[in-house]
Order: sequence, then C-alpha cells, then structure tokens
Amino acid sequence: MGDRKVLQEGFLWGVSSSAFQFEMGDRYRRFIDTRSDWWSWVRDPKNISEGRVSGDLPEDGVDYAELYKRDHELAQRLGLKIYRISVEWSRIFPCPTSSVEVDVERDSLGLISSVKIGEDQLRELDGIANNYYVDFYRRIISDLRSRGFKVIVNLHHFTTPIWLHDPLAVRDRGAQGGPLGIASEDFVVEFAKYAAYVAWKLGDLVDMWSTFNEPLVNVELGFLAPWAGFPPGILDPEAARRAFSNIVVAHARAYDQIKKWDRVKADTGSRGAAEVGIIHNIIPAYPLGEGDEESADYYDYFHNRYILEAVTRGAYDGDMDGEPDGRQGHLAGRLDWFGLNYYTRVVTRKSEQKYSELPVVRFEGVSGYGYSCVPNGVSKASRPCSDFGWELYPEGLLKAIEVASDYGRPIYVTENGVADVRDVLRPYYIVSHVAAVEKKASEGADVRAYMHWALTDNYEWASGFRLKFGLYEVDLITKDRIPRKSVEVYKNIVASNGLNGELVENYLKAFHLRESLGV
Repeated sequence: MGDRKVLQEGFLWGVSSSAFQFEMGDRYRRFIDTRSDWWSWVRDPKNISEGRVSGDLPEDGVDYAELYKRDHELAQRLGLKIYRISVEWSRIFPCPTSSVEVDVERDSLGLISSVKIGEDQLRELDGIANNYYVDFYRRIISDLRSRGFKVIVNLHHFTTPIWLHDPLAVRDRGAQGGPLGIASEDFVVEFAKYAAYVAWKLGDLVDMWSTFNEPLVNVELGFLAPWAGFPPGILDPEAARRAFSNIVVAHARAYDQIKKWDRVKADTGSRGAAEVGIIHNIIPAYPLGEGDEESADYYDYFHNRYILEAVTRGAYDGDMDGEPDGRQGHLAGRLDWFGLNYYTRVVTRKSEQKYSELPVVRFEGVSGYGYSCVPNGVSKASRPCSDFGWELYPEGLLKAIEVASDYGRPIYVTENGVADVRDVLRPYYIVSHVAAVEKKASEGADVRAYMHWALTDNYEWASGFRLKFGLYEVDLITKDRIPRKSVEVYKNIVASNGLNGELVENYLKAFHLRESLGV
C-alpha cells in the first residue's frame, strides 16, 4: 500500500453522533429531555438494582447541546468534511401526534402502503411541535454548514417518545402492558408524520437523510435478549417479528414523506434535494467449523439482509422463514444510499429452530469471538478485545462492504470505533479498518465516506459513561475536551486522504493485520 493513493479525491472523512448520547449535560439542566423511553429506562430503580443499566444518567453527559460549536471546531481542525447527527423525536414532539388524522392505504398483505399527509396535517403538527427544538436543530445544522461540513440527519437512533413506547409498563406487564413502540403498527404512521414534519422544517438545510440507525438492535436486544439492558427487556418473539416488519414499512413510508416534503437542494454537490438512506450495523457471520455454514447464512439473512432485501428489491418476508411472500412495489426502491456501521463480527454454530414465530433463527453465537469476548482480554482467534469485550477484527469490514455492495447503493461507513479508555488499541483499530476500506475501494466498491464513532466520549446506553469511544476524552465535571493520541492518527489519515507508509509500518504489522487484510 505504501503512499499509493487509493481513495478518490472527494472521499469524505467525518464523525457520527446521536442526540440522546451527546446532547444532555449542561450545568443548569436546560437541555434535559424527559419524554423518551430511554430517559425512563435508565433511571428506573428496578433496572438499576438488577444490573440491567449502569445507574449513570444522561443529564450528566458531555453537553453537546450547549457546546456544539466547540465540538464542530474540533472536527473542523481535524480536517473533517462530513458530520452525522440525529434529531430527537421526543424533543420535537414531546406530546402525542395521534390526534392529527391521516388517511392510510394498505396492500393485499395488509401492510401500510401509503400514508397521506398534506399541508393541513403539517400545520396541525406544527401546532403540536416544540418549535424551540426545531430552531435548536436548525442552529446546529447551520453551524456545521457554515464550517463546510456535509450533514447527515438521522431521524431515529434507538429512542422513541414515551407516549409511543412505555418500556417499564411493557417490561412489567408484557406486550399488553403499554405502548409497544416499534412492535406496534401505530409506530409506522406516527413515524411517517414525524419524518414529513422534520423534512418540511429542515429540508432547506439538509440533503442527506437517514430514517433509522441500527433499528434491529432495538428488536434483537429489546424483545429477544431481556438481559441485554435495552428496553423493554422482554422475551417476546412474536413482538420481535412484528417489529421487523414495522421497521421495513416505517422506513419506506418515511422515505416517501421526506422525498415529498424536502424540496430544496441545500448543497450544490448533492444529487437531489433529498437523498434518503438507512444506517444498519452489518455483522458478518463466520461459521465456527465444518457443518456450521448454514448457521452463518441464517444469521446473515436474519440480521444483515432482511431489511435491505425489502427496501431495495421489495422482498417482504412477513413470517420470517427466509422465503419472501412476494415483491411489494411500495417497499422496493426506497434506498438512495446505505450507511454501514461496523464494529466486529459474529461466529455462529448450528442450532435447532429457537422460536416458532421466527423460523429463520437457526443459529447461536459462539462466545470468545466478536461481540462475545472478555473485556480487555484476548479472543479465541488471538485478537485483542476492547473495554466492551469486542474483538479487533477488521477483516470483517471487508465482508461487510461486500454485503452492502450487493445492493448497488453508494456506501458511507457511518460508524466505526472502539471502547478504549487507555487509547492503546484505538490507533490500531482505526488504521486497520481504514485499510479495509481502502482495499475494497481499490477493488471497485463504491465507498464514499468514513465516519469515526466518536469525536468525543458519550453516554453508552445501558453501560453509561464507563465505555470511552471518543477521540477526545470528556471531563464530565468541567466538560473539557482532552485529546487522546488517536486524534493525531486520525488527523494524519485525513490529511493524507488515507493511509501513508508510516501509518502502515507502525500499526498494520501488529497482530498480523497486514497479512490478514491482504494489503
């Protein structure tokens, strides 16, 4: 690789963030948001006492809401050109929007194929919305644009308004206990209203939109892994099946609304006024041994391809048996770009069918690899593992890009990073994963950006503040941003538009990364 230029001029380097994880933390509590499901979830005494959540609270966080200009300046000094944020649904609509009546059409399967939203409905929504936070997000986006950043706005990053998802009621009383969020079809309609409204109000500033970030995390951890710390924390395969379906339909209906109501091309370099994607964490599956190959295929379909098959090809699999029920035209072609999040892999072995409601779940993960390692230990493949217990496995990004490339859309790596409070592993992690991006780009993959997670430390959901993903450490008392040495590594990559000989020499010889990546 050496100093050979692999990435095209115009490749975008950046960082990603989310509202709930970064915004709160100001001294006077002016920016707290009490109206999301996660706000209730992380402070619940039962959740804390049972160890589902850390007990850390987001209002003690890094205070992006007040200090966003400082963070944008740090990103600008790194030479970055793309910045992904999210809008918090519960900030825009702290109260229900169900009173705004809309017409809904359905297809032959009973799926919502159209949500009719006109200007009258938008004006009604404007009367319900918290316009302070509409202006708040306009200020953030405008500041980024003034500094030359291309901005991606994501609409849903794990959190849902409490009026649409009451996780404590569901946890305590089951699926009939309260609003079910993504497992309820109401989610589809209300999300379409929210998407239409935000596109209407912010469209003059935004050309790149994402509907969801990693939507299956909410399903897999919230409805199939009660111990994982994600709301509502129940085991309900039927609710999970409905949630899979609702995510696909909600994305398609939000796509339609954003296309309809964002009519202004904000950036001269954009292909259109609204380029709408979805951000999905591709987790490449590797069979443990001979005879386990089919388990990896099942996992790949279940986690990686189910959504993509539906929103590109219209292949809808309602009963989740791996065989689509047919092509649904109102789902097909609803993807302009693909946001790829990658952290590590999964190793699988075969198992019997686990749930009658989810016939495709015929696999189980193997501990000691991927996400299932000992924190700060060594994986069974002799790879170092992060503070989170996630295996360093950049080869998986090669496979993840191959999966994404199968769907023929431009690929933006929208998250990639490591929990590493000592900042020992992070330089190797960044360099090796950029090497993977370069390799696939040199082979013809349409990869257009790399965004590191994250610029600063953040609130890591159920784990609270223990896990440190930031290029910059944040002192949670003073809110000072303190650079880790990885700042210089990433800055060097950005300045070179990729890896140079020094970075390859210093960081790719370790753990046989150069050989395993084939660079």
